[in-house]
Amino acid sequence: MTRKIPTHRRFELKTRDSISNGMHILIAPDKFRGSLDADPVCDAIEKGVLQALPDAKITKTALADGGEGTAEILTKNQNGRFVEIDVKDPLGRKIKSTFGLSSDGKVAYVEMANASGLRLLNTEERNPCLTNTFGTGELIAHALEQGAQNIILGIGGSATTDAGTGMAAALGFRFYDDKGHQINPNGGNLIHIAHIDDSSVHPLLRKCKIFVACDVTNPLFGKNGAAYVYGPQKGADEKMVELLDQGLRSFSKVAERHFGISVETMPGAGAAGGMGAGAVWFLDAQLQEGVRIVMEQLRLPEIIPSMDLVITGEGKVDTQTLQGKVVKGLAKICQQAKVPLVLLCGTLEITPQQAHDAGIVYAASVLNRPMDLETAQNEAYERIVENAYYLVNLINRVRN
Repeated sequence: MTRKIPTHRRFELKTRDSISNGMHILIAPDKFRGSLDADPVCDAIEKGVLQALPDAKITKTALADGGEGTAEILTKNQNGRFVEIDVKDPLGRKIKSTFGLSSDGKVAYVEMANASGLRLLNTEERNPCLTNTFGTGELIAHALEQGAQNIILGIGGSATTDAGTGMAAALGFRFYDDKGHQINPNGGNLIHIAHIDDSSVHPLLRKCKIFVACDVTNPLFGKNGAAYVYGPQKGADEKMVELLDQGLRSFSKVAERHFGISVETMPGAGAAGGMGAGAVWFLDAQLQEGVRIVMEQLRLPEIIPSMDLVITGEGKVDTQTLQGKVVKGLAKICQQAKVPLVLLCGTLEITPQQAHDAGIVYAASVLNRPMDLETAQNEAYERIVENAYYLVNLINRVRN
């Protein structure tokens, strides 16, 4: 049975009051990767809208798809606070990391990338045979000890392929080979694990419900699995990929025998180097589409029907964007509410037919001339302001 994630009635979007007959516009973009985070994208769109339509009523919120940045957005929008603690990075070094807590302390927002992320390593350090998710487990343990009754775990941007065994070790699970020797969990050691010991698991773990924001559907192993698809970007060469895939296959059998749960055909089991599967096994977690979690937590299905227009944005819009990302999630809600959705982006790689089929009534790149990447990134704010102005000015003239 699907569990519903609790939300909080204290949540409020940032709204600019105006005269009652002004057009009510929701501004809800993702980040423009490499150029602007989602918050300044919101501000740029708002500036352009108000230049064209000073009496507009603006409601704005930054969005994410369940990947990097999700915990920060949800924490801020729930009037929460951030908790900083020491954890281990993917190679076991001590670092500072954070997680979010809702205003009442009942919901924790944990982001795997903050402790076990690829961005924490330089290129030479990337090796998914050596990296692990122990730091993510430390974040979860601390959230439990802070009193969290529910945890939303974002698993994008990982540097690991350890099937969540490092995370599990931080929560008290132990792993042994077939001779009874304890195994240090990491991607390269998965193939050696023969037994799981859960006798010393964190006592608060089973009192907490955990929801995983998972935006990919890859299986745990095989040609479309965690090792083959994502291993190379984490530093794995061809030999490492084969070893990691064998380890995931082997460990899957061990975990299935221990927990009685098969993930072989489970979509998303291969997400974040097998963290999808690990979360199901070790955390009794439920995998959910990241966009869906974010939209529900921000109450967008309740808010959008009262809007006249929704403006979203993203750095690059292509066919992948229409398969589970922010734009697709917004489009679905807007279609149901019969509210027009318009899109501004840096790179636009979908056809008019694809935009129409996705429920997008207008889509445009903000670039106003040929330019190199550095220039495009540096000018992103100004170009967004301009295009928001032109867009809303046109819509208002047609509307009137």
